[in-house]
Amino acid sequence: MVGHRFAPLLAGFEEALYLPCMPILSRTWWSLALASALTACAVPSSQGVRQAVTPLPDCCRAGHSDSRQQAIVRTAMNLVGATTIESQGRRISYDCAGVTRAIYLAHGIDLYSESSADGRTNGVGLIYNHIRKNGRLHRGPIVQAGDVVFFDDTWDFNGDGLVNDPLTHVGIVEQVERDGTIVFISRVAGAIERYRMNVAHPHIHRTADGRLLNDYMRRKHWRDGEHTAYLTGELFAAFGTRVIDSPSASPATR
Repeated sequence: MVGHRFAPLLAGFEEALYLPCMPILSRTWWSLALASALTACAVPSSQGVRQAVTPLPDCCRAGHSDSRQQAIVRTAMNLVGATTIESQGRRISYDCAGVTRAIYLAHGIDLYSESSADGRTNGVGLIYNHIRKNGRLHRGPIVQAGDVVFFDDTWDFNGDGLVNDPLTHVGIVEQVERDGTIVFISRVAGAIERYRMNVAHPHIHRTADGRLLNDYMRRKHWRDGEHTAYLTGELFAAFGTRVIDSPSASPATR
């Protein structure tokens, strides 16, 4: 894959764009790993149990997106499949938060502008704080293309072996399908990809007729408790709508 260039827009940001949010597995590798893990002998777990997931039956419906939000989505779509992004000829290692930030930076918005005083907040947390101060955090039912979507507990961020890790993954909503399934774009293990989430049916991976509702997002671990969540709908935390006060800059070219 040819590198994707943000040279005029990201100059000076190269060192600051990377804050870790653990990349998740590609679909093919994950399916094999999960199948193998589920057939292994069960091991008692000391891991805490995540609070029961409550379906959101009225979510989600597509809201109106203005031209500026649509431009942000087009920038995200243009990066699907990218394995590298370049700035002034230099490759930048991107995680989910870095890619989300880069897409908004292409339109003059820095989602990391609300920096953490303690310096320990990850990139996802910085974006969450920014949206909280400069937009609206919500759980539907109306979701707009260009919204940010946040997830909890996608990996053990604090390393304590417990399922107690808020705000560990982020992506950008591309569209809401007719059945309420959210299609979002995010950085995963191998590249920037599309993923799906249906919070009305958070525990269903595929329907009986084969429709994909929720992708797998959390890796299976031998210490996992019986009720550990793995699907996007189960790990969903919130949507975020960034208030955009000025016209977007021209999107970055591919």
